[in-house]
Amino acid sequence: MPDVTIYTTGYCPFCFHAKRLLDSKGVAYDEIDVNQVSGARDEMMQRANGGHTVPQIFVGEHHVGGCDELYALEQRQELDPLLNIGE
Repeated sequence: MPDVTIYTTGYCPFCFHAKRLLDSKGVAYDEIDVNQVSGARDEMMQRANGGHTVPQIFVGEHHVGGCDELYALEQRQELDPLLNIGE
């Protein structure tokens, strides 16, 4: 399974829902709170090509986007293959 990174804040409902989906699949992820980790917001924006809202989700070096994009991948049945689940 590739490394999964999710940039969040502590009060973001979209972050909560994205993490809940990943948790339901048993996916381990590195959570980086951009309000708690110095320089994390700048790092996130650079990795996300200017994306400044949270969550920003990465599977390996693949930029998924935010919560809506994560759920869209799930709905299209493209999330499990991206995460190498079931192989």
